[in-house]
Amino acid sequence: MSFGLFILGILPAALLMRYIYKKDRIDKEPKGLLALLFFLGAVSTIFAALIENIGEDIIDDYFYTDSIVFLAIDAFLVVALAEELGKYFVVKKFAWNNAAFNTTFDAVVYAVFASLGFATLENILYLFDGSVYTAIVRGILSVPGHAIDAVFMGNYLGIAKRCEALGDNKGKKANLRKALLMPVLTHGFYDFCLFVQSPISLLSFFIYEIIITVYTIKKVNKLSEEDTSLFPGGFYPGHYVASQLYMQGAIPGYQPPTLRFDPETGKPVYQQGAAQRFDPNTGQRLF
Repeated sequence: MSFGLFILGILPAALLMRYIYKKDRIDKEPKGLLALLFFLGAVSTIFAALIENIGEDIIDDYFYTDSIVFLAIDAFLVVALAEELGKYFVVKKFAWNNAAFNTTFDAVVYAVFASLGFATLENILYLFDGSVYTAIVRGILSVPGHAIDAVFMGNYLGIAKRCEALGDNKGKKANLRKALLMPVLTHGFYDFCLFVQSPISLLSFFIYEIIITVYTIKKVNKLSEEDTSLFPGGFYPGHYVASQLYMQGAIPGYQPPTLRFDPETGKPVYQQGAAQRFDPNTGQRLF
């Protein structure tokens, strides 16, 4: 691989990461954490490839490799699931409980950096035997595709984190599921259209790419503009989160809850009963 081709391989991800980083308007994320997520996202490429090979060997025993059923299972349940699960694991394991995760848009930043780590290594591997044409096509479609999937993941991870802060365990679990399901669906449809390679599927692919790209750009702008703290003043942010952040000095003092908040917007919904105080280490109510 020439140096010029290598630059073309990493440039799309670099530009997209810069774009997302600048959209994080409230509180910039630690560069060390972002570098870690990028690196681990790249490492997840290896594990995804292993899982994909095993998965394809399994479904190959039951379906013809050129059948619609095989292609659909391969696209959604093998390739998309393996790749998005790896990215999800990286963000959930290494960023979820970090004290820097204190606003809703942070989750989008984390997911995009992990996904673009994956996309960068994948792109470089493709370009070892590729050409400038391959680099350009993948730079326009494949790398941004991973970033688009990550925006969907980050959106729901941010909502799930707010639900955790509000003590809404049911909402947290529901949105964590969506944080994996939605990127698997968007990624799977992308791959399925390319796997089928019929005129209709290719036309569907290009229409889909235009629509989802425009939608995602608008979504990123909206999420950036509406970015809010996970811990708006006046409520207790949940036993575990409060304990962790309190011990790290991130919230040296906080007020007990007097309101319920919508996890999507952080705005108050209705009045609760009398305010209560909690011990930040145990979560036990203080009398």
